[in-house]
Amino acid sequence: MLICLPPSEGKTPAPDGAAPVDLARLTGAEHLSDQRRLVLEALAAVSARPDATDLLGVGASLGAEVTRNTDLKDAPTAPASRVYTGVLYAAAGLADLPDDVAARAAHDVRVFSGLWGAVSPADLIPAYRLSMGVDLPGVGKLATAWRPHLSAALDARAAGDVVVDCRSAAYLAAWKPATTGDAAADWVTVRVVREADGKRTVVSHNAKHTRGVLTGHLLRRSGPAPTSATELLAAARELDGQVIGTEVGTGLSYRMVEATLHDASTRRGPRTLEVVIA
Repeated sequence: MLICLPPSEGKTPAPDGAAPVDLARLTGAEHLSDQRRLVLEALAAVSARPDATDLLGVGASLGAEVTRNTDLKDAPTAPASRVYTGVLYAAAGLADLPDDVAARAAHDVRVFSGLWGAVSPADLIPAYRLSMGVDLPGVGKLATAWRPHLSAALDARAAGDVVVDCRSAAYLAAWKPATTGDAAADWVTVRVVREADGKRTVVSHNAKHTRGVLTGHLLRRSGPAPTSATELLAAARELDGQVIGTEVGTGLSYRMVEATLHDASTRRGPRTLEVVIA
């Protein structure tokens, strides 16, 4: 099982005094270190420019976070599971896993990043501000720039396994598992829909939360990790009928109703695990 997550929009800075990032110790260093160094240096240069917020596609209110990008080589680090925060990460509980489950997460989870390419929850990184959708001066469009490096780092890891894809489109563009040939993986994206009055609609906030709940469940459940889409479906269905969240605003709880698996729409595309909440 390989679970692919998007990063959180906001990042929580590490405590002062923590060690700086060591590129050689990050997951996939043999394939990703050179590109990480290139993006890190380009980001520092861009973030020092007066038009940095425009180039990075963020609002002026995030100017302090952009300024922090100029000194990331010396910034304090913390495990990625604590730097990445937000709805999905809170629901998954990656920062509070027991040791044996944390080891599984380090092996089975990759968080995709415009700066790092992909990291494990255990990797020590500083807080930063850079989206995969940015066209970074000195590097180019990040999803395109990262693609060959992520392929080298992840194709062999994914081959013959199930890839549980919870990423958004910008991060999905940086790496897609092979679905044919010797390196083929069983690629499954996760879609969350709400059922009300007999109708099903796509949801946003609740979708992030539900993907987080599913991620946490897949890591914490007893037994071997799924290695195929069929086994993933069976594991997801263990949540059927359970209360998995509370509605923002109303305070009403919602349950997972069912999970179904849909075939790929194209030969090279992913299957879809549809999770229904109500």
